[in-house]
Amino acid sequence: MPRPVHFEIHAGEPERAVEFYSAVFGWKFERWGEAPYWVISTGEGDGIDGGLVPRVGPPPAESAPVHGYVNTIAVTDLDAALASVSDAGGSLALPKNPVPGVGWLAYCKDTEGNIFGMLQPDSEAPAPQV
Repeated sequence: MPRPVHFEIHAGEPERAVEFYSAVFGWKFERWGEAPYWVISTGEGDGIDGGLVPRVGPPPAESAPVHGYVNTIAVTDLDAALASVSDAGGSLALPKNPVPGVGWLAYCKDTEGNIFGMLQPDSEAPAPQV
């Protein structure tokens, strides 16, 4: 079965994006030769690595709906991760919500306007309150 093996982050200001993701998740970035491309190492074990590339065209509109894949990152403490996003210049796009039997999920925007998810696993996460 085909599986994701790589992701890319598009950035209007790549250096600012490198600072953001390094601060929030501790990811490592390495420039790939002379090309305007950075290889992203997200850590050891299960998961995938990615790349960072300059954005072609304007950034997503502030109120635009999600119109691409959302990359969701596993975190051990969602509240602390949300604080790190804010401290690094990102913002909240969708507040923390339970995913029953899976965990706690929130969507954020990075400094480039890209939406990403963060999930704190918790098999006892309740059904959302309606």
